[in-house]
Amino acid sequence: MAIKELISKIDFPVYLAPMEGVTDGAFRRMCKTKGADVLISEFISSDALSREVDKSIRKMDFEESERPFGVQIFGHDEQSLIAAARMAENCHPDFIDINWGCPVKKVVNKGAGSAALQDVPRMARLTEAVVKAVSLPVTIKTRLGWDSSSKPIMEVAERMQDVGVQAIAIHGRTRAQMYGGVADWDMIGEVKSNPRIEIPVIGNGDIDSAEKAIEYKKRYGVDAIMVGRAAIGNPWIFQQIKDAFYGRESVIPGYEERVRTVIEQLEIAAEMKGERRAVCEMRSQYAGYFKGLYNFKPVRMNLMNATTIEECKAILRTYHTDI
Repeated sequence: MAIKELISKIDFPVYLAPMEGVTDGAFRRMCKTKGADVLISEFISSDALSREVDKSIRKMDFEESERPFGVQIFGHDEQSLIAAARMAENCHPDFIDINWGCPVKKVVNKGAGSAALQDVPRMARLTEAVVKAVSLPVTIKTRLGWDSSSKPIMEVAERMQDVGVQAIAIHGRTRAQMYGGVADWDMIGEVKSNPRIEIPVIGNGDIDSAEKAIEYKKRYGVDAIMVGRAAIGNPWIFQQIKDAFYGRESVIPGYEERVRTVIEQLEIAAEMKGERRAVCEMRSQYAGYFKGLYNFKPVRMNLMNATTIEECKAILRTYHTDI
């Protein structure tokens, strides 16, 4: 199914942004059950996939309940990108997404991620090669440009559409900004209002509340909103966005609900990657899950030292004995 047709069936399409080390299958399922419409894998190295590295191959695993689901790949070499895209296609996701926006130095230094924004013709050539190599829809995620003096996002959007990309997600920052400063949604809106652009434009950056999600969709006319860091430890943000959109009262989750969600995520993650790794990776999300709770810091510090799910359960009971 074409991406445009897919998201046109949703009143207010909200994506969960792909985030390395965060949006694994366990967290994606938490977000899906709480209102996320479209999910995307953690980004996966095309070089690693072409070498059949097990860890990278496992990142493409997903459950039917996660659909619509996309596998995101990144790379700098045409042949490895094609090989990775074909491997992803064999896993039968709904679409394949190419990451042309990652600002991390080790990715950029290899010519992948946002490095492509320094050579738009090369980006177009590599993207077109992937589009021609697979039958699934291909989308991209990118940034405004390399730095304040180079923001070729309009050219990028037009060229991506011309080579067959079916949707473009735009993070409203340059590579130089990394994740600092304020996302420039004016430029995202300009891309959307370009009469040449017919593919869906998905806005991303600084969406940290339901109110802002609705305001930005209305103000800039984007086809969908993508939520990233604000969802870490707060999968309820998707339901809050939906509630606000439909004029429903949104309930802030209580402690019991937060604990149930944490334990469910831990248990799913443990099945996928082993208990110890699941517990260790969860440490980065506790601050979000228990934000705003009075005097929770001592409990969170104890959670940082836990190595089993049973230990986590016991520690969480020390804050609220009804659990």
